[in-house]
Amino acid sequence: MDDRCTLDKPELVWRGRDPIASSRRVAEERPIAITYNGSTYAVMMASPADLVDFGFGFSLSEGIVADSDAILSVDVIELELGCEVRIWLDDSYAHLLAKRRRAMVGPVGCGLCGIESLEQACPPPVHVVGQGGFRPSDILEAMRSLRPLQHHNQATGAMHAAAFWDGDDIRLVREDVGRHNALDKLAGAVARAGLERSRGALLITSRVSVELVQKAARMGVPLLVAVSAPTSLAIETAERAGVTLVAVARDDGYEIFSHPGRLIFEREQSSCRSGRP
Repeated sequence: MDDRCTLDKPELVWRGRDPIASSRRVAEERPIAITYNGSTYAVMMASPADLVDFGFGFSLSEGIVADSDAILSVDVIELELGCEVRIWLDDSYAHLLAKRRRAMVGPVGCGLCGIESLEQACPPPVHVVGQGGFRPSDILEAMRSLRPLQHHNQATGAMHAAAFWDGDDIRLVREDVGRHNALDKLAGAVARAGLERSRGALLITSRVSVELVQKAARMGVPLLVAVSAPTSLAIETAERAGVTLVAVARDDGYEIFSHPGRLIFEREQSSCRSGRP
């Protein structure tokens, strides 16, 4: 576990009697500046780990580049106040960066800072063509297997996780104090690892907002599974993007909000034993 994500902080614990001096492992949060070719594009509050993945994933999720091959290098510079993720692109991207550059300082979970119009906030989503066939019980087991892999959250109780499941195993997990950041880090890690996405799934431990569906669509992943509920716009965007959206995932089941055709529902064993059609 990367210790840069957590810190020990002193505290007082009160349980009904006199307060007791103690300490607690807490999630570390720092300003992370994203720069392209030497100029600041964004400043996010995030966990200071897996920042190379963050640089790649943020670039892909924001649509700065369409493919990770367009990124020449990503360097992480630790500074007194935070970290700088220095991303270098080919000079052919200079005009795009000049048009889109904005300086933004946003809180955790802010995914629309700097957007200037309704059209920018709700662009037509990328359409996912990945098929895949997922058994309902396998999805439940995947969500269960994610819990022990959330090492930072187990230590702090304050971290979101995003994982890539290939239909058999969870291949990658990334955590962050921000749900958007966790998914961006995962997107970068998946791209750098060259994993096949068209038959995989994203597992997230947060609610589902429209930005997370947009990020999933840009990754080309056909199934998004979340612990918490989706927003109305997230559902509408998933429907338009061709993403199967599964949410409110609990130990006994979940709710399917879009494109259920990717799930393989089998007959109940009791029905088969009784001979009923």
